[in-house]
Amino acid sequence: MLQQNDPLPTLIAAANADMIHHYGAEGTVIAAAPGRVNLIGEHIDYCDGLVLPLALERYILISAKPNGSTNARLRSGDQTEAVIDLSSPQEISDLKWSNYIRGVIKGFNDLGHEIPGFDACLVSSVPSGGGLSSSAALECATATLFEGLLGITLGNREKALLAQKAEHDFAGVPCGIMDQFASAFGKEDQLIKIDCRSGETEMVPFSNPDLSIIVANTCVSHDLSDGGYAERRKATEDGLAIIGKASWRDATHEDVLAQRDEMGDRVFRRSRHVVGEIQRTKDAVAAFKSGDFSNIGQLMADSHASLRDDFEVSCEELDLMVEIASGLEGVLGARMTGGGFGGSTVTLCESKHAEEIGKILHQRYQKKTGIAPVIFATRPAKGAHLIR
Repeated sequence: MLQQNDPLPTLIAAANADMIHHYGAEGTVIAAAPGRVNLIGEHIDYCDGLVLPLALERYILISAKPNGSTNARLRSGDQTEAVIDLSSPQEISDLKWSNYIRGVIKGFNDLGHEIPGFDACLVSSVPSGGGLSSSAALECATATLFEGLLGITLGNREKALLAQKAEHDFAGVPCGIMDQFASAFGKEDQLIKIDCRSGETEMVPFSNPDLSIIVANTCVSHDLSDGGYAERRKATEDGLAIIGKASWRDATHEDVLAQRDEMGDRVFRRSRHVVGEIQRTKDAVAAFKSGDFSNIGQLMADSHASLRDDFEVSCEELDLMVEIASGLEGVLGARMTGGGFGGSTVTLCESKHAEEIGKILHQRYQKKTGIAPVIFATRPAKGAHLIR
């Protein structure tokens, strides 16, 4: 039971219908940016690690038109309309969803750009709270929209870093660079290897039609601004300080073991996850480059176990979804993905079995939990771009 992905023309039509209803005319500038799923390399993007995400065939799309004022008026589904004074310095608002946009406005202002007044409507096929980076998609879509309104072009790197800063400063989530980089740099049939120390990206082919990626949203919500994310990030910083290395990329498993007593159990386990996950990501990249997937299942299983036991960001629902997937015919590997505390799993499988795998995941998960999951297949998709 795989849910279909809405094609971009469907999202454009929906956004323009909202524009006509609320603001009297279709948008003259339309921008889209995808969510992302990470195949492997979790909770190490803020540790100078290596990560291997892809842009989803699911987008946040914004249709907008100038309104001749100094205000931005934005609507998103049934959310309260956000009215933002573009002539004043941006501050955090009680209307939480608007803060991502306010943060991007601040980023453009800091670059010396004044955003003209506009009306806009947002539509999304990226599940919110599913660990699929709907916030990064919103930030990158907004930044791309502003490029269109201003007639300028930022580089993907500059746009992604601006979006990341917006999330830090206006949403209170100290995320690494992976989410925004994946949304900005995404390409069709390409995974994105991101070196989170250098900021360099490398495209890794995913063109084999015999392989599919299934994303299963457990529909258990989470909030990464509640302190869980920040606590784990601090633990990794404490671990690195105890080891005495400049970067986690210079640390080894032996370095972590040598400082186990000084670290204490919690910091030790967080640190063990970091060095292990960096190596697992290197091995996964090698597998995709060579086309030899004989070890990919074990790498994904070990990643999930480490996130569950050492980093403690999984939950019963995520564990259940991974357990169901791991025993099915045609599955190469499965693991939780994203920040955790709920959210989604990612399953690499043979394409000929994808529909049946999705059906079984849905049925068994719902029977056990009483929750109807959202499950869909995806190929690596195009990153943030202007449509009109």
